Amino acid sequence: MHAITISEPGGPEVLVWDEVPDPIAGEGEVLVEVVASAVNRADIMQRQGFYNPPPGASPYPGLECSGRITEIGPGVSGWSVGDEACALLAGGGYAEKVAVPAGQLLPVPAGLDLKQAAALPEVVCTVWSNVFMVAHLRPTETLLVHGGSSGIGTMAIQLAKAVGAKVAVTAGTKGKLDYCAELGADILINYREQDFVAEIERATDGAGADVILDNMGAKYLDRNVQALAVNGRLAIIGMQGGIKAELNIAALLGKRAAISATSLRARPLGEKAAIVAAVREHVWPLIEGGRIRPVVDRELPMSEAGTAHQVLEDSGHIGKVLLVAP
Repeated sequence: MHAITISEPGGPEVLVWDEVPDPIAGEGEVLVEVVASAVNRADIMQRQGFYNPPPGASPYPGLECSGRITEIGPGVSGWSVGDEACALLAGGGYAEKVAVPAGQLLPVPAGLDLKQAAALPEVVCTVWSNVFMVAHLRPTETLLVHGGSSGIGTMAIQLAKAVGAKVAVTAGTKGKLDYCAELGADILINYREQDFVAEIERATDGAGADVILDNMGAKYLDRNVQALAVNGRLAIIGMQGGIKAELNIAALLGKRAAISATSLRARPLGEKAAIVAAVREHVWPLIEGGRIRPVVDRELPMSEAGTAHQVLEDSGHIGKVLLVAP
């Protein structure tokens, strides 16, 4: 088969569409012929040499895909050759074939085509596990989403609105904020021109955000704590703003607040299967009912993964960038 390989850490030019050995479906796995994958910030970190695959995972980038099952490994039930599915991956999505643990498969939601489904697994599992399973966002609470126009952000807005929460977002342009508003965002903050702490305080009459979904990490840590409501929960899912920062413990204690930091990729198979099962139970009906949809900025051939990475790094996109297999 062909896959995108990384010859050495570096820029988008190190991503090469190359011939590699076919994967094998092991115990509890199926083999999927990939129709599409999607680009995530974690893929860029892997390309740069900062986020290696966990032991035993595919060395190729790509944390989600959609396609058709071509082989069923030992110990797998409930799936058949020919089934269409999308999948959460630990790696290997930028390829023509990938081996997937059966617990990380999801059926293609009714109403979506197979390519669109590739935009779902990573963002939906990330948002549902952090915002709902860990931070326990409730109806009438306020969620602040940093990077509201990203793949994660566009999904977080829709899911939070679906459960009756109020949503605040940060983004860097009026066009991005306008799109977030179309998805249902209530509070729009241009982080280039406005202080999100002050804007959240003003919009909530001083109460603050009950839950914050943060992709920035160190750069926003202190201000995120300031922006939290009493009993607020900060869920950190990225490090775009660095990895080290000082934490004001007194401020955290004063608000009786909590901070969580999670990633999906290296979690044990059982934990990922539990998240996927929860997503299938709670989110798939919302998608099939037309209340939530994947937001796709553009599709590119998988062999042009370098171009797709550059699109993400330039940050001009809204939603997901898909890579379509030959």
